[in-house]
Amino acid sequence: QVQLVESGGGLVQVGDSLTLTCTASERTYSRYVMGWFRQAPGKEREFVAAVEWWNSGNTYSAGSVKDRFTVSRDMDKNTMSLRMDKLKSDDTAIYYCASVRAQRTSARYYSPGAYEHWGQGTQVTVSS
Repeated sequence: QVQLVESGGGLVQVGDSLTLTCTASERTYSRYVMGWFRQAPGKEREFVAAVEWWNSGNTYSAGSVKDRFTVSRDMDKNTMSLRMDKLKSDDTAIYYCASVRAQRTSARYYSPGAYEHWGQGTQVTVSS
């Protein structure tokens, strides 16, 4: 069973930057997607960003973070990163890494229910 481990979380100030990293113990399928989700206290888990793990690696981002967060991959190291700029207090949450085999429609990548493997999460706290 593939293991996903997140790292890089912490306490930062509003306006700061932070980079999260997800390391996968192995490549799960020949074509799959890795994604970032987050969950704030009392709220449902929500999609943040995702990247395809084949060819050019299309990326997907939630509208709320599209201009501030950048997802990237390192296929040699089997890692995915999330660069977060201009952090807001609303970004405070536990951030999770997840993976899923390639789906017929990319709309599935926005749904946490589609993902098969999950990390334990890393806390990001943005203080004002």
